[in-house]
Amino acid sequence: MDGLKEFFSGKNILFFSVQTFNLEKQIKEKLENLGASVVYFDERPSNSNFTKGIIRLKRSFYQKKINKYYQNILNETSKQHFDFMFVNRGEVITSFFLENFKKSHPTCFLVFYTWDSFSNHVHPTSILKFFDRKLSFDPEDSKKYNINFRPLFFLDSFKNLATNSPIKIDLLFLGTAHSDRYKISTIIKKWCNNNGLSCYCYYFMHGRLVYFYKKIFDKTFNEFRYKYLSFKALLLPEILELYKNSDVILDVNHPNQKGLTMRTFEALGAGKKLITTNQEIKKFPFFNENNVYLINRKHIKLDYTFFNSPYINPDEKMYNRFTMEGWLYNIFIDPEADYWNKII
Repeated sequence: MDGLKEFFSGKNILFFSVQTFNLEKQIKEKLENLGASVVYFDERPSNSNFTKGIIRLKRSFYQKKINKYYQNILNETSKQHFDFMFVNRGEVITSFFLENFKKSHPTCFLVFYTWDSFSNHVHPTSILKFFDRKLSFDPEDSKKYNINFRPLFFLDSFKNLATNSPIKIDLLFLGTAHSDRYKISTIIKKWCNNNGLSCYCYYFMHGRLVYFYKKIFDKTFNEFRYKYLSFKALLLPEILELYKNSDVILDVNHPNQKGLTMRTFEALGAGKKLITTNQEIKKFPFFNENNVYLINRKHIKLDYTFFNSPYINPDEKMYNRFTMEGWLYNIFIDPEADYWNKII
């Protein structure tokens, strides 16, 4: 996007994000490449599986640790100048911290973005009032809470992944284990096997504590087979290699979530066809029936011809809107509300 380097040159940014498949590192690196100075803190006091699990399941048990962590950050940053604070997701950051940070940094512009729905993590709704600009990837949350809508993005490394090498995987699914994902992907994998197509599925779980809790209290987990779960997130080079060797990407969104997933935009960036349960995709400018096949999660039907049809390259200007640079432009410079509101 034009003007990004001029805008970010010399800017000081305080950046908070939970660790999410190293995306936070990619965001920090991109901002620094554009000329900004970035101080990053993980939203969580610790990134251990225990900490992630206890914050998700019973935050109050860990609140003293969280408060101490953010008090230390207040002390550490009190003498530093920041042009922006950027909070990505807001799963853990406290009202106490934000209120006191604003007092000590009155000229700092606070920006909030989330790539999760508030129905999955309600805490961010309690801190929205502290931010000067607020954005969500979820169209329903954007309307309900009167904040800007901005879809996700793809990393630069997903560009031009298409090769002339023989495809080894006809259908690829990578995702966190939740809701009906296992059931849907298992049905589809069986269909692929019956039709002579290869299918590879990778289910990630945020720690064994979360798994066993959900196994007891979440009936949707009754069908998840423990032996098929992985408690280690794939590294970006591993994901890129899988994409490079795959023809079609499977996306199964959370049933309570309407925002398009990161997998959707990775497929767009990589020039890969997509099978998805998310009907919202029809509203987006890159939707093309040659490239995107919609399925009903309750009545799954697939078409073999979709796997043999050619991929149609999207419009370049529109494609660039979904790069990380396009995303950062909307986060920090101009939300372009009129453009994105046309979609929702």
